Amino acid sequence: MNASTITYPGQAMAPASGPAPSASMPTPADAAADVDRHAWQRPALAVLLVLTLLLRLWGIRQGLPYSYNVDEATHFVPRAIAFFSGDYNPRYFYNPPAYSYLLHVLFELWFGTSDAATRTYVSDPTAVYVVARVVAAVLGTGAVWLTYLAGARLFSRDVGLLAAAVFGLAFLPIFYSHLALNDVPTLAPVALALYGTAGVMRGGRLRDYALAGLGIGLAAATKYTGGITLVCLIAAFACHSARGELWVAVRGVAVGLLVALGAFVIANPYAVLDFSAFQAGLSQQASLAAGQDPVKLGTTPGSGIGYYLWTFTWGLGWGPSLAALGGAALLLARRRLAMALVLLPAPIAFIVFMGDQQRFFGRWLMPIYPIVAIVGAYGAIELARWLVGALRLAPALAAGLLAILMLAQSGVAVIHDDAVLSRPDTRNATRAWMVDHVPAGAKVVIEPVVSDSWAADIGTSLPWTLNGERWYRYATWLSDVDNQGRSLPAGKRRFVVVDQYERTLRPALLDQYASGGFCWIVVGSLQAGRAFADPQDAPGAIAYYAALAQRARLMYHISPFAPGTHPVPFNFDWSIDYYPRQYRLPGPEMSVYRLAGGKCA
Repeated sequence: MNASTITYPGQAMAPASGPAPSASMPTPADAAADVDRHAWQRPALAVLLVLTLLLRLWGIRQGLPYSYNVDEATHFVPRAIAFFSGDYNPRYFYNPPAYSYLLHVLFELWFGTSDAATRTYVSDPTAVYVVARVVAAVLGTGAVWLTYLAGARLFSRDVGLLAAAVFGLAFLPIFYSHLALNDVPTLAPVALALYGTAGVMRGGRLRDYALAGLGIGLAAATKYTGGITLVCLIAAFACHSARGELWVAVRGVAVGLLVALGAFVIANPYAVLDFSAFQAGLSQQASLAAGQDPVKLGTTPGSGIGYYLWTFTWGLGWGPSLAALGGAALLLARRRLAMALVLLPAPIAFIVFMGDQQRFFGRWLMPIYPIVAIVGAYGAIELARWLVGALRLAPALAAGLLAILMLAQSGVAVIHDDAVLSRPDTRNATRAWMVDHVPAGAKVVIEPVVSDSWAADIGTSLPWTLNGERWYRYATWLSDVDNQGRSLPAGKRRFVVVDQYERTLRPALLDQYASGGFCWIVVGSLQAGRAFADPQDAPGAIAYYAALAQRARLMYHISPFAPGTHPVPFNFDWSIDYYPRQYRLPGPEMSVYRLAGGKCA
């Protein structure tokens, strides 16, 4: 079979010996009508891209100068700054380093020199984090454009534009564009891989195999799970082979896989140069996700698959999620098996695999959002065509219904969330109150709901503490009990990760605080909420908070919820991304107590 007989998606096969009958050939009038029909799409796409970028930038400074997301504060920006020491081995592969390397290069370009970037990070971290977050937002917008190109190649420009709108306005990708994390940057190479895969479906050219491989390699080097698009490329290769071009397809997929491997190694070179550390990082990631370490307190009980299906209903939206189910069914019913093979197995396998882990978070599902958005857009466009053709609905009315069905829920949620993010964080407000009311040099207990820098005046080293912080902090990161509350041998203490802090709490700690003069206690619902969400697993913490309420005086309290609304129950997604309408401020509920008795009398 030669190129003239390849059947492209949505195209009937023409005889190789000559043109089809003139009745089936497009006329100049048909071509002009097609140009007119699509003339509005280019400006519409431009408006969509500007809109999605603005929504990602609105509230981009939230929380600063303090980073309250533990992954943002420890995994990417600090490591990008650390590369200025001259050692480019991250020695840490729990997350791949491609995004950190990109930030490292951009920091030097933006701030002028490595010294300037490092000094700014110490004296004015807001400037550094804003640059890193804007990079994530721009890459997220690029992913929207690439999703349009992929959808247009796979189906039509109508499908591509709607897929871009669905994906571009989806709640979770916009929310996480406000943070310097690798989740959103991964989506750009994921969408690039889909675009290349669509080219393989249409013509099987080597450059499309190479584009798909480039996207797969860069996606996996940014976030390991971004490599899921390899499943799509392998399916496209199978379809290409079935068209009678086996050796062309074999050569193409070999090129694609080599490019993917090369892109991964270039963006993550120490995966090869320090293979043992790379292997250990992957093992640690798998262990934590699978729950082989102590279970993450506060994790939502039940099926991970059920949890992820639920996150689709708000992270992407009910309309797009149902339309994706309809689009998948339509592909199978119409026997568009090649397209179904390329688009459907990857999301299903991803949901099943991720749902089988012990830990699950809505953002972990985002690598398959571009695929689901394209399938959903296909289903919605076909529904609109049916409404116009079978029910004689006016095209404008059908388009309006389609927009409401696919975009209204996410649009409202995104605007609400961006408005929340643009307001002062409850943790910033709590710190401002403490600066005014808690003497500098006082001894304080601060639950790990804030970063270490929260106790310091940014850019200033104060003389009354050894490390220059405003207050002396109790070492909440050390404990003399194990995860079951059993005492360790005398004089022994162990390091406590944030996820396990609540398991170390018990009423006796209040006596230790009072005897040591640690009279001020800062409590946040991102920690306390874990214990109350899972009380049987942290009985000591429940008793601790009850004793605290009895033995200490509440000096300050701030809630992120609008007056007259019910607090949002603890959840690792809705407690940090502010989707529920009750939120009026970003951040958790924060309380400051003052102990009585002992040295606190």
